[in-house]
Amino acid sequence: MISSSVLSRDFASSLVVFLVAIPLCLGIAVASGVPVAMGLISGIVGGIVVGLLAGSPLQVSGPAAGLAVIVFGFVEQYGIAMLGPVLIVAGFLQVLAGFLRIGSWFRAISPAVVHGMLAGIGILIILGQIHVLMGARPAAGGIENVTAMEQTFARVWGAGLTRESVALLVGLISLLAMIAWEKFRPKSLLLVPGALVGVAAGTILTVAMQLPIARVEVPSSLVESISLPTLANFSRMVEPGIIMTILVIAVIASAETLLSSAAVDRMHDGVRTRFNKELFAQGIGNGLCGLLGALPITGVIVRSSANIQAGARTRVSAVLHGVWILGLVAFLPQLLAMVPLTALAAVLLVTGWRLISLHHVRHLFDHHGWVPVGIWTATVAMVVLQDLLVGVALGLALSILEILPYLRRKLAIDRLEDGETIHLDLVGVATCKDVPTLLNMLETLPEGRKIRIAGARLHYLDHTSAETLREWLKRQKKSGRRVEIEHPPAGRHRRLRPIFERLSEEVA
Repeated sequence: MISSSVLSRDFASSLVVFLVAIPLCLGIAVASGVPVAMGLISGIVGGIVVGLLAGSPLQVSGPAAGLAVIVFGFVEQYGIAMLGPVLIVAGFLQVLAGFLRIGSWFRAISPAVVHGMLAGIGILIILGQIHVLMGARPAAGGIENVTAMEQTFARVWGAGLTRESVALLVGLISLLAMIAWEKFRPKSLLLVPGALVGVAAGTILTVAMQLPIARVEVPSSLVESISLPTLANFSRMVEPGIIMTILVIAVIASAETLLSSAAVDRMHDGVRTRFNKELFAQGIGNGLCGLLGALPITGVIVRSSANIQAGARTRVSAVLHGVWILGLVAFLPQLLAMVPLTALAAVLLVTGWRLISLHHVRHLFDHHGWVPVGIWTATVAMVVLQDLLVGVALGLALSILEILPYLRRKLAIDRLEDGETIHLDLVGVATCKDVPTLLNMLETLPEGRKIRIAGARLHYLDHTSAETLREWLKRQKKSGRRVEIEHPPAGRHRRLRPIFERLSEEVA
């Protein structure tokens, strides 16, 4: 039974998440090249359905910027009607992955590859949304968007005050309002999201001055926008390009969700994520989005962090935020129809910049040297210059190449309990393939016991395993658990001792 105090916190949090989610649902639909109703339906499904089933109670799901580039290219090539069947099958694969209990394996992906993928997507979003900011339509690829810049700028700087220059002005005002709010907002209004302020500024300006720029097209009824897949659509599912898109969406949506879940776990001290259950919930959600003709969904860190910062305690907050989206679309669609597209482009420009996360690149270099930075750079370059699949495949191949000399060697974890202390002795080598084993051991340790981790018999630790240990140690420090780190001998491996010294700093 949920207490009244917890329920009141969840109610307040749901309103904050709702205000964060609305501009993102609209903007991601625009970036995906589909009607905004598809983004709104995904937001409703992600809130209500996934919120009820999720293995991460405080995570909030919905349409994600990370998949917008994939959807845009797919829709351009195969049409919107084919997106539904693709999501149904991708959702089934996620459900199957949950039943087969392979959720933890997604956490074995190198952080350099994951952040490189997100950075590449961020760059592609920025290149595309620059065109929308100026009232033009973006192209499908990064190179195409760069080559089209000259034409878009020519329309802005045409003779007199053009429609495109007005759109740019509104977009820039929205962008400046959003950035200024994030930087200078008063503490009493800390929970009001910058994206909402930016969209509100652009909308008020557009409506007050009756500016002739493109606005959001909202259907009179959400039911009218629901498009059920047909048998003819399913008959095309054997095409190689469609099969590849199914796999890409299933893998990327799962990886982004589980990485977001891991990040959410670091933000609170409540119930930990059940990763396989979360995969199952996301699969059900994506299958339903495919059935209703909506966008793919993932667990989203922006909405999830807003949920936790607003004081959410249970899954009620995520569910209620979906209810509020449904209520807004059902009863006040005319309010959404006032929003200019260029204001949403401003929101996505900021979102794209945050995905690039140069801070993470600096962290990789400072803690692990040039190798993970090189993997990150190669992944970003291929995502932007070729496509997402090529970029991720190259990143994974380079990650395997890094650990190739150690692939045949395994990690052993010797466990000894001595009174109130649990001794964990890491033996052999620890690479990304050992991350599920390592996490399974660490996350099943009984609470309240002191932990001592020894690396004296460890010969090698790659950056994926090191980052896994670091994140776990940060959570333990936050929870108040006592953890000691025993360093390996200085001569064992030139990289090991500095890594263990930095790990010790996490619990100091």
